[in-house]
Amino acid sequence: MSKFKKKKKGMPAVNTASLPDIVFMLLFFFMVTTTMRETELVIDSPRLPSATEVKKLEHKSLVSTIYVGKPKDEKYGTSYNRIQLNDKIATPEDIPAFIYNERSKRAEEEVPYMTTSIKADRESNVGVITDIRLKLRDVNALKISYSASKSSE
Repeated sequence: MSKFKKKKKGMPAVNTASLPDIVFMLLFFFMVTTTMRETELVIDSPRLPSATEVKKLEHKSLVSTIYVGKPKDEKYGTSYNRIQLNDKIATPEDIPAFIYNERSKRAEEEVPYMTTSIKADRESNVGVITDIRLKLRDVNALKISYSASKSSE
């Protein structure tokens, strides 16, 4: 008889040495791919008009958005003609300063490719949109996109 007995080995333990690497890789992936909302809407989410020909904007980082609609808070009024630039209610006279501020955030070679998107509620007055267009023309922001939802025809 032998003095030493051989132990029967079962399944080896799972190696968890690479687990922290995987966790940090997933964390880094989600940090890079997630975008944070830049603007909190002070107006109600605009009910966009419907259109038959809709095209998606390509370079969304070069898009400045102007919202037109009814404010959520009644202290700003109840009409559908309020303009929101970034996080505050504004007037058409504030639009040139908004465009100059957006241009200053971009590189000089990106400025000609910048687009201004107008997201207006379907109940908004056309006069307000015309005022916005005239102010955009004054600062030579001529690339304008009107947001719409695709109609089902």
